[in-house]
Amino acid sequence: MCERRDVPLCLFGNIVLSVAIVLVNKIVYVRTQFPNVTLTFIHFVVTFCGIKLCESFNVFQVKRLPVLQVLPLAISFCGFVVFTNLSLGFNTVGTYQILKTLTMPTIMLIQTFMYNRNFCWKIKSTLVPISLGVILNSAYDIKFNALGTVFALIGVVVTSFYQVWVGEKQKEFQVNSMQLLYYQAPLSALLLVFCVPIVEPPWAPDGLFYRNWSITDLLLVLLSGVIAFSVNVSIYWIIGNTSAVTYNVVGQLKFCLTLIGGYIIFMEPILPIQFLGILMTMFGVSLYAYFKNQHQKTLPFIAHK
Repeated sequence: MCERRDVPLCLFGNIVLSVAIVLVNKIVYVRTQFPNVTLTFIHFVVTFCGIKLCESFNVFQVKRLPVLQVLPLAISFCGFVVFTNLSLGFNTVGTYQILKTLTMPTIMLIQTFMYNRNFCWKIKSTLVPISLGVILNSAYDIKFNALGTVFALIGVVVTSFYQVWVGEKQKEFQVNSMQLLYYQAPLSALLLVFCVPIVEPPWAPDGLFYRNWSITDLLLVLLSGVIAFSVNVSIYWIIGNTSAVTYNVVGQLKFCLTLIGGYIIFMEPILPIQFLGILMTMFGVSLYAYFKNQHQKTLPFIAHK
């Protein structure tokens, strides 16, 4: 059974793992220029292998689910990957980050109008400092273009539905994170098999098949996959036991910590306005945590087996 005291621990673990995978992926990309969607495909293959290993050790029991009803979750994930990459390809990083802040209010709208969820004004108000912090972090690198904006907005909608469905499907099927990932991971990997030849053909002159891979490179890719398995399980657990909005708020904190990690490890400069943005975002995240904790004390905690 999940208890309320488990949530902060899992949130902390997800933050550490998410920052770790960003930094490891960056090392992989810098060393090998490893294609992004292909790496995501490997992540889900390793995730499924990890889930199967957990099943063999009786960490969880597989629950039979209707595959067609899990398919929208897998499709939305693939859409999230594709449109995130298209957004990054056609937008500057700053523009991408600013448009990405629309995910939180979009999730609130979906849950309000499609799932009858209510958000108090205090929770809604925390979007202001969090979004302002992201804007300050990215203000130096803003450059809009029509096609990039369209890709980014589609990505926001698809990502929002994906994160909402991660929680809703667990409630609908009465399953835990691993029981749902048991189906979603291989379905997403299968769908990405069809995406990879289109967006990242491995037989191209600079493709996957025509590069020399060292043992270190392969071990880094495997390490990235193992961390991704842990990240995926923790994401499903967090959304299933808290909410998609909470996961998004934590995501903004991870963005700040990733900037700091990039500064420490890769010596990437942080401008004064970015430092102010980091402080503003952390202030908004702290407010959200405080208001959410106050609200939770008035409600019974719903445990997941």
